[in-house]
Amino acid sequence: MNRILWADDEMDLLRPYVIFLEEKGYDVSTVTNGKDAIDLVQKESFDIIFLDENMPGLSGLETLTQIKAIDPNVPLVMITKSEEEDIMNMAIGNKIADYLTKPVNPSQILLTLKKNIHKREIVTEHTTSTYQQEFRNIGMQISDSLTWEDWVEVYKKLVFWELELAEADNNMDEMLRMQKDEANSTFNKFIKKNYMDWMENPENRPMISPELIKNKVFPLLDKGEKVFLVVVDNFRYDQWLVIRELLSEFFTFTEEETYCSILPTATQYARNAIFSGLMPLQIQQMFPELWVEEEDEEGKNIHEEALLQTQFDRFRRKNTFSFNKIFESSYCQKVIEQLPRLANNDLNVIVLNFIDMLSHARTDSKMMRELANDEKAYRSLTLSWFRHSATYDLFKAIAQMDCKVIVTTDHGTIQVNNAVKVVGDKNVNTNLRYKVGKNLSYNKKEVFEILHPQKAGLPSPNISSAYIFAGKDDFFAYPNNYNYYVSYYKSTFQHGGISMEEMIIPVVTMEAK
Repeated sequence: MNRILWADDEMDLLRPYVIFLEEKGYDVSTVTNGKDAIDLVQKESFDIIFLDENMPGLSGLETLTQIKAIDPNVPLVMITKSEEEDIMNMAIGNKIADYLTKPVNPSQILLTLKKNIHKREIVTEHTTSTYQQEFRNIGMQISDSLTWEDWVEVYKKLVFWELELAEADNNMDEMLRMQKDEANSTFNKFIKKNYMDWMENPENRPMISPELIKNKVFPLLDKGEKVFLVVVDNFRYDQWLVIRELLSEFFTFTEEETYCSILPTATQYARNAIFSGLMPLQIQQMFPELWVEEEDEEGKNIHEEALLQTQFDRFRRKNTFSFNKIFESSYCQKVIEQLPRLANNDLNVIVLNFIDMLSHARTDSKMMRELANDEKAYRSLTLSWFRHSATYDLFKAIAQMDCKVIVTTDHGTIQVNNAVKVVGDKNVNTNLRYKVGKNLSYNKKEVFEILHPQKAGLPSPNISSAYIFAGKDDFFAYPNNYNYYVSYYKSTFQHGGISMEEMIIPVVTMEAK
């Protein structure tokens, strides 16, 4: 039973309201002054408190302040005869839950109770009921999805419900997870069936990594726009949605789209493809000095600025551009300080590596695993980072400039749970979601194999090299130390393979308000 405390010096006149609430199942305690209200709050707990603003002795505002010191979380509703603005401002400044003016009526009281102590259960009930109705429709969409556009719609719906159900207190999470697993299993089959055809027949495919700058950046530059291209590594569509609300204070979103990351959905391949405008094999053939092989020790993305220059040169573009890669807040602050100078460039590229570091830290750190133990917590950690980081300051500073901003990523990540055995020699790469090598042994039914890498625009370390990709929430594990390997990497966030989360990724164009 929900408990209400009502403090008003005219309590006798409000007796019909008390009876009304008691008939509705509420336990109502009444007092006629602020001091008695404070005394009662010190002894008992309440779900909500109604305070008359104009009481003898302590005023409603003074009572409110003292009650907040005792119980900061209890919702307080101010009731007053006055509509003076300064009283309203003082009440709101003290973080009241609601504000009612006399004479109040029963429907107002009930609405306030629903908003403040029943909101969560009402939202949960409505959300659960609506998703249950939508569950069958989404299931049919998964079965009927024949095109890339169909899959984008399915994925967006699943992410929408993932975010909605995360806010509700219910037991629908497992039902949604099973439906998402079913979707990724079917999406995996869709990619296996269509990916090689996309490589051979570009007219049939969605926009892919090498086409991003040509399709999204160049047209804006051709219109004379100044452009900031912000590439956030490992940035999923659901993570975009949780920071979107923060950015909406400063930006309007002119286009919110998705595109398809190439395989492997790994930084070395997908991000180099973005900046070069070429498939990995083309980079290796045309600019061998800018391509880093799998077995090489040096960083796989150390030539991004040079690769971007090759794309400008190939299209005979004379645009000026800057390139900044941010790994830490101190350097982000330096970029903010340089913005007046960067404003002179046609294009400014900023690569943010925090999400990538977050996913790796979650794998390597037990504490980070506890902080981000599921999808909801992972999104929450992303939002917390963004809200309190210099990156947020960077976006706010860019919002003061006359420019277009494109926010995108090279690939997403998926939380892996199911180990798939693979055997390879010492030269096989270490990524958990894809393998490339000449002596790979695996179950063909469990992977997507590309036996002729050149047909997929991929380089071959050796003549007989093949690529294999994990789908759904699988990850590759070697038979040696299998149990340790599985327990260490299970439930971590990985990339490189085939899933909606890794391949259907956001590209958003926005401008300052």
